[in-house]
Amino acid sequence: MSTSLDRLERKLGYHFKNQELLLVALTHRSYAGRNNERLEFLGDAILNFVAGEALFTHFPQAREGQLSRLRARLVKGQTLAVLARGFELGDYLRLGSGELKSGGFRRESILADALEALIGAIYLDGGMDRVRERVLAWLVNELQGLTLVDTNKDPKTRLQEFLQSRGHELPRYEVVDIQGEPHCRTFYVECQVALLNERTQGQGPSRRIAEQVAAAAALVGLGVENAHE
Repeated sequence: MSTSLDRLERKLGYHFKNQELLLVALTHRSYAGRNNERLEFLGDAILNFVAGEALFTHFPQAREGQLSRLRARLVKGQTLAVLARGFELGDYLRLGSGELKSGGFRRESILADALEALIGAIYLDGGMDRVRERVLAWLVNELQGLTLVDTNKDPKTRLQEFLQSRGHELPRYEVVDIQGEPHCRTFYVECQVALLNERTQGQGPSRRIAEQVAAAAALVGLGVENAHE
């Protein structure tokens, strides 16, 4: 096992002083004993901070809402899973028999969570400067590929990406009323987001536009964007 972990450490670009931290980071909750959920929690917080700090520096003219959208793209589960596959992380995970049989070592969510757990483990083992250096090295291509143009997506897309990046359910839209003559209709739509206590509303000359307005209101309600953006 130690030889195998040496190979993983070379891929990560970090050698653990405390090998137990590395083992726990690789242990899924389906496996007997301690698992990586607490490290994942810590790693998620560190990842969001490091990504936010980097974006704050790289885009000095960006508004808060733009920075939030860029960060959501940078730290989303799909991005993390791609990085994890590059490290062949699935080969090193400790999974229960059920997860092994169902191909858990290939599952995007398990890979992304394990990578966040590794970030938490590196922080505990080597400190903030070391984990910042590793995270930025892993994300360098993604960071270089980001521009403020990336934030010019419609509100529905931005809302979906924000929720997906945090593992929440997707929003649901419902047409609650249609008024006017066939050639001049107004659609009234409500958007339901689990994180909000109340549905947001939107109206427009088409269902699509009404949904966009409702999604924009949801982004404001979540604090992701300001009303004037």
